[in-house]
Order: sequence, then structure tokens, then C-alpha cells
Amino acid sequence: MKGKNYYIPKVLSIAGSDPSGGAGIQADLKSFSANKTFGMSVITALTAQNTMGVQDIHLVPEGFIESQINSIFQDIIVDAVKIGMIANSSIASIISKNLRKRKVKNIVIDPVMVAKGGATLLEIDAIETIRKDLIQVADVLTPNLPEAALLTNCDIATTKSEMLTQGRRLLDLGPKAIYVKGGHLKSKKSPDLLITINDEIWFEAPRVNTINTHGTGCTLSSAICANLAHGFEIETAISISKQYVTDAIKNADKLDVGQGHGPTHHFNNLW
Repeated sequence: MKGKNYYIPKVLSIAGSDPSGGAGIQADLKSFSANKTFGMSVITALTAQNTMGVQDIHLVPEGFIESQINSIFQDIIVDAVKIGMIANSSIASIISKNLRKRKVKNIVIDPVMVAKGGATLLEIDAIETIRKDLIQVADVLTPNLPEAALLTNCDIATTKSEMLTQGRRLLDLGPKAIYVKGGHLKSKKSPDLLITINDEIWFEAPRVNTINTHGTGCTLSSAICANLAHGFEIETAISISKQYVTDAIKNADKLDVGQGHGPTHHFNNLW
């Protein structure tokens, strides 16, 4: 008797690998599990990184990325997809083509461009492909302020008003919703902004005094993806996910992982 009593949403991450476990595919799978979904992965890049930074990157061949995608969709129903590290224009195009062909629902794109330590994770030519093609398949795009600035050809927002302006510009590119993360603002609270065609909603939480924030963007976007797979509307999915990540950051110092920016505590509510 298989799967007769309980249906678990199945959620796919298409992203890069972080061998230290704090970000990338590894963080996504932890976040999927913590948010009660079955996590799967397509790896776009192998990185050599730890809490101190990124030391090396090896891109997975494009044909093999497509093979991974085909293997999953030929066998398993995919309820939602999170897209993280894309790396270059060709990979972005392959992902877009395959998701369009299969008419995938509940797509969350976290436009990973620069690692917390400053390493570049996206080639310049890919930005235009993301703008003109990949963004349009997204149900939710989750840029932080530097990423929103790159995608809109603007300076990095320093006020909530500038966040709103850049978010509206991104919405004009075709996604159903934009969730601009305001963690880079110099304010006592961390304000995030959800923009849809009908609404502009602010989500705020007090800042947590910790350096252990490695992988927060990956963790948040994958939590949103998981909660969309559960059937929640975008606003509710984001509210649940924002609280989950806030709690994971609050409890990050209970972990003792690495000498730099340690990971968030994905399973703080279970341990």
C-alpha cells in the first residue's frame, strides 16, 4: 500500500550544491523537509565553499542538467519548483524551456548572483536571459536588494520607496509576484515587500544580531515554494515562510558550524 493515506507534496530545487550544507541544494532540501514536503534536486553547479566563502565553482554540463530534469518529470509529479543558482545564459534557457514545456506550476525563482562572501555566482550574459525569458515563468521572484538593482539597472535601494519602485519594475517583466527582501536596508527591522498586480504588502521582522545567516535566501525561497505546494495562496505562503526563516535565524547561534557565517537552524522547531 503506497501513498494511500497521506499525500506529501513533491518539490524540486534546481540550484547549485554547497558541500558545507548551509546554502544551495542542501539548504533547500532541509527547508523542504522542515516545511513538510518531499524534496528533490537538479544540480546546476558544484561549488567548493564553506562558511568562509566560495573557493571554486564547476558548472554541470548543460545536457546533464536537462537529463536530470527529464528523469524527475518522467517519473514523479512535481508540485512546485524552486530555482536558485543558474550560473549562465545557456543553463537559464534550458531550465526555462523545460518548465514551459511541462507547464509547471508554483515556480519560485531566487536569482542567486553573488555569494555572501562576495563571490560572483552568475555570469553577466545570464542577467538578460533571466530578464527576458526565465522571470516570465515565475509565480514568485525573490531578489534581495543587490539582485533587484542588477535586474532593474538601478542603484541598490536604500529606502522602502526605492524598494517599491524596483519591485514594480520587476513585476512589469512578467512574473505573477515579486518578493523583494530588504535585509540590506540599514534599519532596526528587516522589511520585505510582496508586490502583485493587485497588492503591495509589507512583511517586517526585528533584526537578529547574529553573523550566522549563511543560506537565508535559499532557505526562504525554498520554504515559500514548499508552502505554495501545500496549496497556500502567495501571501499566506510568504507569511508562514518569513516566520520560519526568522525563527531559523534566531536559533542559528545554537549551532556550532564553521568559523565564518554559519548556517541558519533549519530544524529549530524539531530539535
